[in-house]
Amino acid sequence: MADYAIGKICYIEIPAVNVARSAGFYETCFGWEMRTRADGSRAFDDTVHQVSGTFVTGRPPAHEPGLVVHIMVADIKAVIVAIEANGGVIVQPVDPTSPEVYALFRDPAGNVFGIYEERTLAGRA
Repeated sequence: MADYAIGKICYIEIPAVNVARSAGFYETCFGWEMRTRADGSRAFDDTVHQVSGTFVTGRPPAHEPGLVVHIMVADIKAVIVAIEANGGVIVQPVDPTSPEVYALFRDPAGNVFGIYEERTLAGRA
């Protein structure tokens, strides 16, 4: 398990108003794999199986950027289209003067996350 080490970020709990809607959003926009646990709760794994997590109800969404988790993407323009088409809202668009290509979005539950374009991923599925 060479990818496991002390201090590795490994698990995220995402507040959700409607778990099915949130799960569908992240699955469609980012390709996260969804699974149902034995207790019936919905969990997810990122595309490289390095980070997992779950959707939690009864917890307020993170409406304002504080700690911001960024999701790596190959084509930020295409992902912005997917976010907006699936109930998300861009709250900070890409800054064309920035050397880094990133934006902030609000998911269907109201949580603010970031997207970061990694240019070396262009052309990958």
